[in-house]
Amino acid sequence: MVWIVERAQRITGAQPAELRAVVWSFFYFFFLLASYFVLRPLRDEMGVAAGRDYLQWLFTATFFVMLAASPVYAFAVGRLPRARFIPVVYQFFVANLALFWLALQYDVFRAETARVFFVWVSVFNLFAVSVFWSFMADIFGTEQGKRLFGFIAAGGTAGTLLGSAATVTLAERLGTANLLIVAGILLELAIFCAMALERACPRREEPIAPQADPDAPRAVGGDASDYKPGGMFDGFMLIVRSPYLAGIALWVALLSLAGTFLYFMQQDVVRAASQDPAVRTRMFATMDLAANLATLGLQFLATGAIIKRIGAGPSAAILPLIFAAGFAALFVAPTLAIIIAFQALQRTANFAFSNPAREIFFTSVSRDEKYKAKNLIDAAVFRGGDLVWSWSFTGLRALGFSMSGIAAIAIPLMLGWCALALALGRAQDKRAVNAKKGV
Repeated sequence: MVWIVERAQRITGAQPAELRAVVWSFFYFFFLLASYFVLRPLRDEMGVAAGRDYLQWLFTATFFVMLAASPVYAFAVGRLPRARFIPVVYQFFVANLALFWLALQYDVFRAETARVFFVWVSVFNLFAVSVFWSFMADIFGTEQGKRLFGFIAAGGTAGTLLGSAATVTLAERLGTANLLIVAGILLELAIFCAMALERACPRREEPIAPQADPDAPRAVGGDASDYKPGGMFDGFMLIVRSPYLAGIALWVALLSLAGTFLYFMQQDVVRAASQDPAVRTRMFATMDLAANLATLGLQFLATGAIIKRIGAGPSAAILPLIFAAGFAALFVAPTLAIIIAFQALQRTANFAFSNPAREIFFTSVSRDEKYKAKNLIDAAVFRGGDLVWSWSFTGLRALGFSMSGIAAIAIPLMLGWCALALALGRAQDKRAVNAKKGV
């Protein structure tokens, strides 16, 4: 703990008022992503077992579950204080893990359970991480985000290393069902850290006005007392009324396109490489482990400095450029080696640069937008994109397009995504300037 505190202060220049919140945020994200990365290889293996022809149906089911859950989430956000709401969300997921453990342990409807589990993990991932980053955008301002989000994100990456390593080590020893117990314990530790973070944040008595200076250093904190209860579809209306939020939603939709196309290509290549489920699970976990080692080094040593120097927009544009180059490589040689290298590079760019930069975009919006609109974008828009792009990929394959042909279609879309990231960065800078002027 002392080492983390000293490292946080040295890397980020965290002020004494920020330090406790930064450290608890680090560990909160550490245990949260450790839990998810125990579950992720299991989900990917179940996706392979289901067959690529069935994957689009799983993506479809995921979208509709997300679409149904998002209004309930928005309804709850407006009626529960943050200190109660966040633990309730995560405890709900822990209870779900207990039910999956019972079903897998006693072999109850195994095929159906595997499909439901695939959908559940996909929903859990987006909701759990979205809640975390909404919390971060709520307690830290733009200037703080540029300094601190890279270090905080490094906590998540360190957690992914723990989760991936645990799965590689324990997958064959414990079996699938018992890995769910490991994930549940890690998630409970994340809840403990979230509650400690809440106590470390001094509460503000006055609501944060949307026009408050997003670049002004401030004591971390905030409470749910200034949420507007509103309705279940507030998030959708907030996005429709704001070109800035709509631009972020489009950015996320293009992220979904890139990830879905690459995921489907990966499934084809990995299935051809091995027919053994345990080998495939280890392969997925090993891929995650390699990418996360590179990401962790960058987040500790470079993320904060780079984002602060070049800004959120150019940092967010790094990922689209990696995807454009990766799809160009797959156009030339769609092989397992290229897939592994591509996945490692894009995951490194995403977690080290583009994801922290995208979260900075939300430090310049109101608290309603941080929780309601952000969750809708992170969850329903992302999974809605998965639905559209999974069927699009399947349709292109049915029309006779090869993997190289689909990669060629993706390249110009990735370049357009890069331009959008730069435009959002300029818009965020303008909002910050206007906030300083009181506009």
